[in-house]
Amino acid sequence: MNDEYFIKAENYISALFHLTDPVLAATLQSVQDAGIHDIGVSPSQGKLLQLLARLCGAKKILEMGTFFGYSGIWLARALPADGQLITLEYDPQNAAFAEKNFANAGLQNKIQIRTGNALELLPKLEEEGAGPFDMIFIDADKPPYAEYFRLALRLSRPGTLIIADNVVRHVFDPATPEDKKNGVIRFNQLIAESDAVSAVILQTVGSKEPDGMAIAIVN
Repeated sequence: MNDEYFIKAENYISALFHLTDPVLAATLQSVQDAGIHDIGVSPSQGKLLQLLARLCGAKKILEMGTFFGYSGIWLARALPADGQLITLEYDPQNAAFAEKNFANAGLQNKIQIRTGNALELLPKLEEEGAGPFDMIFIDADKPPYAEYFRLALRLSRPGTLIIADNVVRHVFDPATPEDKKNGVIRFNQLIAESDAVSAVILQTVGSKEPDGMAIAIVN
């Protein structure tokens, strides 16, 4: 099976379950208009995140890696009226685009964007007592993935769902820089050996390159 097959399958699933609407389409268009490579989740992955958020009854969600807000919209739509998503983004320009997209989605009151280095922002969230979060989604720069996970645990409770994207492709892609590859390998090894969580890696295919998501529940 080639890439064309997986793209056709992704499009079939997206059309079958109506995985787009004007707001989501406009968010994806904003990425294209900016001339930036789309590193966000696919529509079916976005719906998966939303379903997982609903399954765990999430009222407080933490996201690392806002990008243009596509995954954030999926997650925030799963929240109850009094729910909140805090999303962390290193790049101020990306955060500005995401803020516009969140407003276009009518979700600005449910979403708080914090801009800066997540390794600095996460301890501040802990100091503020922002946690524990019901769900945490990690989709940021790969070298410090293991550190993100350790900090995520400090913002969790038993039953918190922790998901990390892009945890397979960079292990095997020869074009992946060593620091990124090693970051993912360290993360995967950590969650596999950690007594703090029960975890598995789910391989993913579709319109994005073949990859995988780690899914962990805090014990």
